[in-house]
Amino acid sequence: MHTVRLLLIGLGNLGSRFCEILQIKGDYVRSHYELELRLVGAADSRGSAYEPAGGLDPGKIADLKRAGDTVANYPRVGKPGGLATELVTSAEANVLLEASPVNLDQGAEPGLTCIRTGLRRGMHVATPNKGPLVIAYQELHELAAEHGVQLRFDGTVAGGLPALYLGQRDMRGAVIHRLEAVPNLSTGFVMDLLADGLSWEETLERAHQTGALEGDGSWDLDGLDAASKLVILSNAVLGFPARMEDVVLTGVRTVNVDEMRSARERGARYRLLTLAERRDDGTYDLSVAPVPLAPEHPLGQLGRKHMGVVFHTDIYGTITAIIDEPSPVPSAATMLRDVIDIYVGRNT
Repeated sequence: MHTVRLLLIGLGNLGSRFCEILQIKGDYVRSHYELELRLVGAADSRGSAYEPAGGLDPGKIADLKRAGDTVANYPRVGKPGGLATELVTSAEANVLLEASPVNLDQGAEPGLTCIRTGLRRGMHVATPNKGPLVIAYQELHELAAEHGVQLRFDGTVAGGLPALYLGQRDMRGAVIHRLEAVPNLSTGFVMDLLADGLSWEETLERAHQTGALEGDGSWDLDGLDAASKLVILSNAVLGFPARMEDVVLTGVRTVNVDEMRSARERGARYRLLTLAERRDDGTYDLSVAPVPLAPEHPLGQLGRKHMGVVFHTDIYGTITAIIDEPSPVPSAATMLRDVIDIYVGRNT
């Protein structure tokens, strides 16, 4: 049995659900993989808790977060006001789980600093946080190599769908000449409501009520979320060192609502499609735009809770993968998948 000491930064939708998953799946992971996953530290925006000896109870943390509380109120070892970066600097752990907000407009902080610090201190890192990978993809991989640890980020692209694993592992030996993906749920939800006949005002109200959109919705509606995922796919799968400025970006708000409804009548669905097309010189044209997908398109039947990716290759044909993700649980579970992969390997 191998004990793995986990340090979790961020207890929002993904971090709190990871605690639930850890509580539920702990016995399974022990019996199937001989891994004892022990959560020794956790931090949210209001404080932290650290228990290096026996570890924290993930179920108790999940209960605190469900009640709208902070991990700073964890019995005996909770600490209000402490910064997540301070915990990563001082805690002893084997794996850093970084699930703080993306905050791309703030330099992906505090996630980027936490990941840099964790790697430099010899921790493996598993993260569903897109921001640090978009800003510092190459730097973080170089840091991981320098310190002999692994950096995993399978949850950054399409929730629980293993799009990165498929691209990196199962496309070996192939040239991907075209990659298509619908990696964002919120935009499909919005465009379906508009096609159903709702006004923009009604649609946005519904989207906020259901949690499909947060804040003013611009991160999703303007295509920034999808573009950041395309940048990660490009770097990780295509080997093309793309940045956000390389993506030709068209947001959802540009589409005429009548066109969405007309497409629906033809049996097509509008989706915010991320696209990478290979040029003759081996580089790629990258774009994000709302497009009508015909029913016969590999992604043309995606529902409101579906995401998908299509790899068009030279030797493996066209491979499509789709996920039905009705809740954030699959996205949170990618951290468990990454941790198991670090210690057990992909071929077991």
